[in-house]
Amino acid sequence: MINFLYVLAVLVLAGQALIGLAFFISCILEKEKRATLFAAFQLTGMLVPIALLLYVKQIGFFDTAAGVILLAAGLVLACGVVFLFCRKTGVNPRAIRGTRGYIEDHVERADERRQVFARNRSLPPGSEQYRAFYQNHPDLEAGDEKRRAKGGPLGQPGIVDRPHEVPNVAATFASLSIPIILSEPDKVKPRPHPLFQGKKSQLSPEEATTRIKGYSRKLGADLVGIARIDPLWIYSHRGEIFHENWQDWGKPIDVSHDFAIVFAQEMSLEMVGTGPHTPTVIESMRDYAKGAFIATQVASFIANLGYSATANHVRHYEALMVPLAVDAGLGEMGRLGYLMTKPYGPRIRLSAVTTNLELIADKPVDIGVEDFCRYCRKCADCCPSKSIPVEPDQTVVNGTLRWKLDAETCFDFWGKVGTDCDVCMRVCPWSHADTFPHRIIKFMVSRNRHARRIFQLLDDVFYGRRPKPKPAPSWAAH
Repeated sequence: MINFLYVLAVLVLAGQALIGLAFFISCILEKEKRATLFAAFQLTGMLVPIALLLYVKQIGFFDTAAGVILLAAGLVLACGVVFLFCRKTGVNPRAIRGTRGYIEDHVERADERRQVFARNRSLPPGSEQYRAFYQNHPDLEAGDEKRRAKGGPLGQPGIVDRPHEVPNVAATFASLSIPIILSEPDKVKPRPHPLFQGKKSQLSPEEATTRIKGYSRKLGADLVGIARIDPLWIYSHRGEIFHENWQDWGKPIDVSHDFAIVFAQEMSLEMVGTGPHTPTVIESMRDYAKGAFIATQVASFIANLGYSATANHVRHYEALMVPLAVDAGLGEMGRLGYLMTKPYGPRIRLSAVTTNLELIADKPVDIGVEDFCRYCRKCADCCPSKSIPVEPDQTVVNGTLRWKLDAETCFDFWGKVGTDCDVCMRVCPWSHADTFPHRIIKFMVSRNRHARRIFQLLDDVFYGRRPKPKPAPSWAAH
């Protein structure tokens, strides 16, 4: 019996030391100097009990009754700790209902014309559309004019990386050229190839779902989910114009499709880690281009099957991506306003395809984000423009319970530094590399409120409360 307990104790201590070693290696690969130092101390602390165990065994202490009791008590304590931090501590009833779980009052559909990007890009001063919009929204005109006078994001005056920003901005616009091409009407709403004209494939919802998800992953989607479309998350009116189709500006948007296929692409930790410097905006546009690549091909695939489909990506949206992704089971909305996924946290970009092809919808998930964000607040504390609310509780905004990002001050900061910032994404504890030790942590955090508290504190210890940007790879130096 004593030998069994001893071997079990050795295995338990060796297992936790191996996890500590894996975390130490992960910190080195992540180029996290502070975390690497603390991980080294942690690993040393994990090796000490193994040495003590071997020494106590050698001197024969475990041959005594006291030794057996101590060994058994240690194993019971270890099991108790594992149970304490790994057990499911309850389900968030709101999260498992998806976006509907957070609706508290009447919700008005979002008007794309009011969206800050649309106002910045698609309202040329002096145009008919400009006069029409600001006649109805005079409160926004002065602030928007001031923003335009400063230039706006991407290579404008005030860039954080002068004089070295030119190559990085050039790379950014190179990536952005792909979504522009793929936003042409025949790309976002494709017709079937002549070979399939007038034909309709008879697929069961199960087979269609399997094929669509498999093809999406093959194209490069890191996460794929399917949602039954809630009309609340469809834009009410068109506001973004990219191909001089001004006749579409202000038109009501009516999506007759029942399903949305939502894709998430992981953003490189190496590039995001430089935020708010220019390498992070290269990565944003690369991921948006990848999303456009995936969405347009999936839409064309569905059209060839004989069904209607519309690609939604950075240069053609008909719906709000985060609510669709929540309902598609890809994650939960975090304090910073981004989708929080289990593997990558907010370090993703989204695209989607809406369709009338009958599919099997995924269920919304509860991964503990609401509870985690309530106490963490790291993104809010580190936000350079103070655009993320610091209050612990969510508030009702347009009928939905959430933390409301101030898009105006956030976008103003983008214009000041000339990038899309991504500081909140960089500092989020969920954004760490998807390595073995971090997967263990995310497993516990997604299930257990005690794990959320302890790992929030440990993240501050290992990575710092206000982590600094990391150097960019040499080819994207800033």
